[in-house]
Amino acid sequence: MIINSFLEYLSLEKKYSKHTVTAYRTDLIAFKEFCLSEFDLKDLLEVKYPFVRSWIVNMVNSNISNNSINRKISSLKSFYKFLQKTGQLDSNPLAKHKALKIMRKVQVPFTVNEINSVINNFKDDDSFEAFRNKLLVELLYSTGIRRAELINIKLKDVNFSNNTLKVLGKRNKERYVPILPSVLVSITKYLEERNKEGFISEYLLITSKGNKLYETLVYRIINSYFSHVSSKVKKSPHILRHSFATHLLNEGADLNSVKELLGHSSLASTQIYTSNSLEAIKKVYNNAHPRSNKKG
Repeated sequence: MIINSFLEYLSLEKKYSKHTVTAYRTDLIAFKEFCLSEFDLKDLLEVKYPFVRSWIVNMVNSNISNNSINRKISSLKSFYKFLQKTGQLDSNPLAKHKALKIMRKVQVPFTVNEINSVINNFKDDDSFEAFRNKLLVELLYSTGIRRAELINIKLKDVNFSNNTLKVLGKRNKERYVPILPSVLVSITKYLEERNKEGFISEYLLITSKGNKLYETLVYRIINSYFSHVSSKVKKSPHILRHSFATHLLNEGADLNSVKELLGHSSLASTQIYTSNSLEAIKKVYNNAHPRSNKKG
């Protein structure tokens, strides 16, 4: 089955995660079923662009968002590129397809004060969960790592001698990020508390039962603590990553450096954070430019 060979390619050669491969499979099966029900077409090698356009119209009429439609079509486009690359097709039926326009949602980062307020609130709590949750917040904010990367950190990934953390990112790409001295102190205190509890695990951050953390728990922890200090609509681990990038750029960090720290494969992914630092850039401009009113 050509879909299976494509999925194997994504998994084995492209090193995509199981979650990503599953998403591709779901999209392709949905398109295949649509072609069968609407056009009685069983062979995906015979697909023409009008079939794809009909699928898009169907999804729009089903109130599926443009963002979701673009993702599904992206899966389809990659599939046909693979078929073309492997010589099963001469041309890609989606070669000239243009993505639907989407309204980019503004991700509002936490302020430095909001983050400091959360971290300071742990001072009077000496429970294991408090030590862990404080470290969790500090790691997400001080390194900008993703939620999935956080829960997969192992004890051996923390290098106390050179203040770095080894992170396994998307497509199993490893990168090293620096750790602030204050965060290393938090790691040490957390590990001391963890040892008192008698927990044994290869993973750095664990549950109160000694098991590996899971993504929904990380989300609940962040959402719970930041709900007390922030009125922002979205309060998630990703907003801490967003805050990390925005605050670095506000302080004049180089875009390429931020790109490497975040583990992005291209600058385009990092550039979305520059919009949030625009006000800071304006201030620098107004204070520095010779023609600025502030210069007299």
